[in-house]
Amino acid sequence: MLTDTTIRKTKPKATPLKLSDGGGMHLLLKPDGSRYWRLSYRFAGKQKTLALGVYPTVTLADARQRREDARRLLANGVDPGAERKARKAQLTVTIAIEADTFEKVARDWMAWRDKRGETAETTANKDRWRLESYLFPHIGLRPISEITAIELRDVLRLVEETGKRETASRTKITAGQVFRWAVLEGRTHTDLTASLRGLFTTPKPTHRAAITDPLKIGELLRSFEEFSGQFTTQCALKLAPLVFVRPGELRKAEWSEFDLENAIWRIPGERMKMKAPHVVPLSTQAIDVLRELVPLTGNGRFVFPGVRTTSRPMSENTINVALRRLGYGKEEMTGHGFRSMAASRLNEMGWNADAIERQLAHAESNKVRAAYTHAAQYLEERTRMMQAWADYLQSLKSGAQIVPFKRTA
Repeated sequence: MLTDTTIRKTKPKATPLKLSDGGGMHLLLKPDGSRYWRLSYRFAGKQKTLALGVYPTVTLADARQRREDARRLLANGVDPGAERKARKAQLTVTIAIEADTFEKVARDWMAWRDKRGETAETTANKDRWRLESYLFPHIGLRPISEITAIELRDVLRLVEETGKRETASRTKITAGQVFRWAVLEGRTHTDLTASLRGLFTTPKPTHRAAITDPLKIGELLRSFEEFSGQFTTQCALKLAPLVFVRPGELRKAEWSEFDLENAIWRIPGERMKMKAPHVVPLSTQAIDVLRELVPLTGNGRFVFPGVRTTSRPMSENTINVALRRLGYGKEEMTGHGFRSMAASRLNEMGWNADAIERQLAHAESNKVRAAYTHAAQYLEERTRMMQAWADYLQSLKSGAQIVPFKRTA
């Protein structure tokens, strides 16, 4: 058995020296004078060594206590060396988690998602806006692992109490994406939003306002000629009903996507909501609108550049604001309403429903059919349909009271 006196009086040798204390424990005295407690033991038929600390920081009494703790683990079939490694790993994770604030983790999630390139720019911007506007000011500096479901609930209630029920719901969804990513990255333990299921639900969507009555469609198209704002905005208004793409797809249109000679607009998958390339056959009327724009914006990137800078497309509210200036309220007509207008009239007039859905670039619900769906599906029929649709709109604009519009064989 060792004593403190023996340990202090023993001088270093030219080679390491072991001072035994029994029970497999010894003090390793190195030539440089450093002293290390070690425990030799066998586990699962293998000889192993466990470090118990450095003398005198770890005293003789402390070392003996650690030896007994290790022997108890062995008696219970636990490898003390493996148990210590697991404890250290857990401590490392805990320290890392506690250092991760919600804002830091959320920004890392956004960067990770941006790098993957699978999220639409509009969606990413809206998520960033919700995080920065509603979550960071309240829980941004809190360690993500310490945030509670009640705390998150109270933050979302503040949003809901301002009358922004849908915003509260979407903010909860964004928060859930952050928490789930953090769990998979080992930066927190659970997704708190699972406890909020049933709260902050999205209100039932209302159908976007659209004009579908033929006479009113004619009035709407004639009003575009009276628009006194920017010429590019007027052209966007004229082109919208002819191509009936989503507003974001229209305003971000780039000249490189157009083949005016072959009357085709090819929209790349990264700009589409469903992430699949889309082809828009261009009617002669649509080409006329685009050719009017060529002298003005044809040397730039965007067909409809912003007012303040040509390096960015027009604002997402431009079309709706223009419709309001023309006297159409948000409950009467919206930029998205041109899609509903076309879908409603084309279906009523007997065009192939699959061709219409393909032209609208809707998701294919049947996965087997989706495997055969591509940008050019039904292209020949869609080309006829788009020209017939443009001719129909032109006749309505001219003031025709009754316009025959039957599907061409």
